[in-house]
Amino acid sequence: MDLTFLKPLYRRPGPYASVYVDLTRTTEDAPKAAELRWRALRADLEEQGAPHGTLGAVEEAVLAELRERRSSGLVLFAADGEVVHSDRLPGPPPAVPARVSRLPHVLPYLAARGEPLPYVRVLVDRRGGEICCVTADGRRRVFEVEGDEEYPIRKTKASDWNQSRFQRAAEMVWKANARKVGREVDVAARQCGAEAVVVAGDVQARGALLEEISEGLRDRTVETDRGSRADGADGAGLDAEVARILQIKRSERIGAVAERFERELANGQRAVAGLPATVRALRLGQVESLLLEDDPDSPARLWVGPEPGDVAMTAGELRDAGVADPVQERADAALIRAAACADGELFIVPPDDPYAGLGVGAVLRYTIAA
Repeated sequence: MDLTFLKPLYRRPGPYASVYVDLTRTTEDAPKAAELRWRALRADLEEQGAPHGTLGAVEEAVLAELRERRSSGLVLFAADGEVVHSDRLPGPPPAVPARVSRLPHVLPYLAARGEPLPYVRVLVDRRGGEICCVTADGRRRVFEVEGDEEYPIRKTKASDWNQSRFQRAAEMVWKANARKVGREVDVAARQCGAEAVVVAGDVQARGALLEEISEGLRDRTVETDRGSRADGADGAGLDAEVARILQIKRSERIGAVAERFERELANGQRAVAGLPATVRALRLGQVESLLLEDDPDSPARLWVGPEPGDVAMTAGELRDAGVADPVQERADAALIRAAACADGELFIVPPDDPYAGLGVGAVLRYTIAA
């Protein structure tokens, strides 16, 4: 997961209010229930000593969302009297207590958000196709590609005169239209850096399209029977199928980096395991990929200072490095801040993943000779 988008979040000295608000509306009294849930979170923030201005900024954002009824879940991180980062979730957020702390509590948010993967979704028929291109930052572009050939679109019946000639002509039309759509799919995939292409629609048109797209892209392409161009993306649960395919891709990415981690660790090369070694690598700017288990209840703690690289196992280490007033924080919050501000990637290993149990570790950009 690219953490660049989190960098602006860490420009404040804190304290931060981290709030996960469940705005789900499934019953008649849902608006009232959502408001009561927010009041309970607000009371928790007050009890923890949230600054008045910060508390007011969070409340204003939550009440606006309640009025507009725009989401089921809202995540907010606020500091210095304003909301520094917020995001809407498609479903209820994780059940995380409101928190006031030196660093924002981002792990549950990143785990719920998942790694945004750029992809292309294609709905194709014998006349052309609809292409939806989604970038890693969520920008979406949808456009139609109409084939240049119209006649004959359909094959003739067995009793029609000169049947074979018309059938060959129909197939040539499909291929010509598929070729045009295929060229546009290649361009769209390059532009958005697609890691997956999902092709739906007419079976024969799909086959013709797959013959036309570039070989490298074909390796990242998945066919599905859900959805048709006539019904649109939601006609037969295509969006759900796309989400399922992207989740498989995310799992494959975690598996690939976990295998590399284990290989490098076994060879004694560019990997470290365990909290002390990972902290040391982060302080030296070595970390390319941080691996972290999704454990919101983890008791692990680290000492931090005002700068992202101010992270250590003990307060004394930071004092020796010139940090006047180190404070203790959640280990995951400290690790993620350090990785984000050093342009490292994050891979969150879910509890049910085959690689669960790795704990904390990192793949390194380089090693330092002893």
